[in-house]
Amino acid sequence: MTPPAAKADAGNGTSDSRGTSVIVNAIAVLRCFSAEEPLLGVTEIAQRVGMHKSSVSRILATLEQEELVERDTDSRRFKLGLGMIAVAGPLLAELEERRAAYPLLRRLTEQTGETSALMVWNGRESMCVEQIASPQQVKHTAPLGARYHDALSSSVQVFLSLEPEEKVRILLRNGTISYPGLDDAGLDAYVLRLGDVARRGYATNYGESALDEVGVAAPVYDHRGNPVAAVLIPAPKFRVSQERLQFLGEACLATARLVTSRLGG
Repeated sequence: MTPPAAKADAGNGTSDSRGTSVIVNAIAVLRCFSAEEPLLGVTEIAQRVGMHKSSVSRILATLEQEELVERDTDSRRFKLGLGMIAVAGPLLAELEERRAAYPLLRRLTEQTGETSALMVWNGRESMCVEQIASPQQVKHTAPLGARYHDALSSSVQVFLSLEPEEKVRILLRNGTISYPGLDDAGLDAYVLRLGDVARRGYATNYGESALDEVGVAAPVYDHRGNPVAAVLIPAPKFRVSQERLQFLGEACLATARLVTSRLGG
C-alpha cells in the first residue's frame, strides 16, 4: 500500500499540487504521534510516512518553529507541542489534565463565585486550556489558548517556582518572561518571592500585572510527581480584600490538590 506522503508526491508538478503535497506530508507526520507512541524520532517517522529522512527533518523543523511539535528534553525525540492547542480547540477535549480538572473547576467557581481556569506551561509561557466563567456580572476571563509571560502573573509565578533558579534567571534576563525595569537586585528579590510561592503552595498577584485584577494560582502534578498544570482564579480587585485573597488562595490550592489526586499524584 502506498503511504499517504508518497501518493502526494505523485502529483502533476504544478505549484498547487506541490503546495498540497507539502500540507499532506506535514499532516502525515503529525498523525504519526499517538497516545500509545507520543515520542518519535526522525527515522521512525520517515519509515511510517514513506519519505526521506531529510524531508521529514525539514517538516519537523517547520512544525517545531510553529510550536506544533517539540523535542523531548531527555530523549531528543519529537512529541506534539502545545501550539496544537492554540490552533485546534477540539484537541482540548482529549487533554487528560483538562478532563480531570473540569468538574473540580466548576465546583471551585460555585464555591468562590469567581472564574476558575486551568493553565499549562510550555517552558516560557502559561496557556489557558480550560475555564469556568464567574456567574457575576463583573468578572475576569480569558479566551482558551490565551498565553501569559508576565513575571507577576500568578500562574507564571507558580510554574517558575518549580523551575531551576538558573533557568528562571535566564528567562527573565533574556526577556522571554517579561518584567520591565528589572535589575539584578530586583531579580534576586523575585527569586526569593518564588521560594515563598513554593513553600506556601500558591502564588498571588494583587493588581501587580493589571491594576484592576487579582489572581491566585496553585500547581497540579501528575502520577510521577511532575508539575503539569496550574489552577488559576482571576478576579476583579475591587471585590477581593487581603483576607479574601487568602481564602481564594487556599481554595485554589485545595482544588489543585484534588486535580493532582485525580491524575494519580
